[in-house]
Amino acid sequence: MRRAIELASRAPSVHNSQPWRWYLGERSVHLYADLRRWLPATDHDGRDLMLSCGAVLHHLRIALAASGVGATVRRMPNPDEPDHLAAVELRSGRAPGADLGLASAISTRRTDRRSYHDWPVPEAFLAELTSAAAAQGATLRVIGDTRAHNQVMHAIREAAKAQSEISGYDTELALWTGRDASPDGIPTANLPANPGGVAAGRRFRPGELADHSAGTDRARLLVLGATSDDPLSQLRAGEALSAVLLSATESGLATCPLSQPLEIGTTRRYLRDAVLGGTLSPQLIIRVGWAPSGPPPPATPRRAPADTIEDLPR
Repeated sequence: MRRAIELASRAPSVHNSQPWRWYLGERSVHLYADLRRWLPATDHDGRDLMLSCGAVLHHLRIALAASGVGATVRRMPNPDEPDHLAAVELRSGRAPGADLGLASAISTRRTDRRSYHDWPVPEAFLAELTSAAAAQGATLRVIGDTRAHNQVMHAIREAAKAQSEISGYDTELALWTGRDASPDGIPTANLPANPGGVAAGRRFRPGELADHSAGTDRARLLVLGATSDDPLSQLRAGEALSAVLLSATESGLATCPLSQPLEIGTTRRYLRDAVLGGTLSPQLIIRVGWAPSGPPPPATPRRAPADTIEDLPR
């Protein structure tokens, strides 16, 4: 279990905050939100935290299945403990549906904030990503026309403008980026040297990651949505995020989750009504495409298992 959790902890999280903790029982493991790692200025309502924990839960499910361990997941099992997000009950025997390709993708996936290559993403690949999200109970909408793309970009710009006026946002962003000697946060090596090179990206401080793209960025924008916007729906959307990212990685695509326009209520509602036609609650935007030439971004650091895992009290 400790090895599976260590692999699962490669999951993406907002600013690489890794806002989760685990409790091990004799035949179970329990996922809790680590509220000490909540970023209130960036993530006022905690949706980024829930998405991050959903992603690590799906990573754990993939790691267990690949190890031949069966698991039954009970989400939000205790109404009196809202930070108890999942109870994973373990059973012996081979796990059905084990996907070694997705398990392998856990270690190779990166959040790539660079401009992508000008090669188009095949529609068949996008259909596979849509199916991966649907298998986790979420809906992935591919932004296919210019009008919808411009609306998404408008939401990103408006969210950035709104966050620049939030007290503490710039300080929180600075504290969680450029943390080269830390087991969390985003290192300088994972930030583009030209922060303004990608119009859809959050404006981080300049980093060390060279952008060798040539021509027009042909990245596609995908909106991940759910039928509701409660914590359970956000947790499930995080599981769908993990499934989409790992499937894209397995197909050789570069990915970058974009949470900024969902962190502001006005732009989140705008995306819901203008882009999704009021039919879904948007949870996240995912940017996918072909990575530019040159070495990929390095792996970001992770907290030691001893810092995130405890035994259940007996």
